[in-house]
Amino acid sequence: MKKIMFALIVLVSPLMAFAQGAAADGQYSWQKAGCYFFAVALAALGGTTGQSKAASVALEGIARNPSAADKIQTPMILGLALMESLVIFTFATIFVG
Repeated sequence: MKKIMFALIVLVSPLMAFAQGAAADGQYSWQKAGCYFFAVALAALGGTTGQSKAASVALEGIARNPSAADKIQTPMILGLALMESLVIFTFATIFVG
């Protein structure tokens, strides 16, 4: 999986470098859009992976020590919100760029 991600990044990065210069002509606008959607896909993949691991560890901790649920739940929700905000920020760049 890591090799595939690395290969995709290496193949797409030159497209991102030339996308802005030619976007004024409209020639490479489809490549720019493809790069944005690829970035959102990577952000969603990373965000969901991080959120699932955080929720899993927090629920495991609560299952082992139910009296610590109050101390675990608030930082977990804060962490999940911060992870989700990065995904939303990446999604918002599509409409700005």
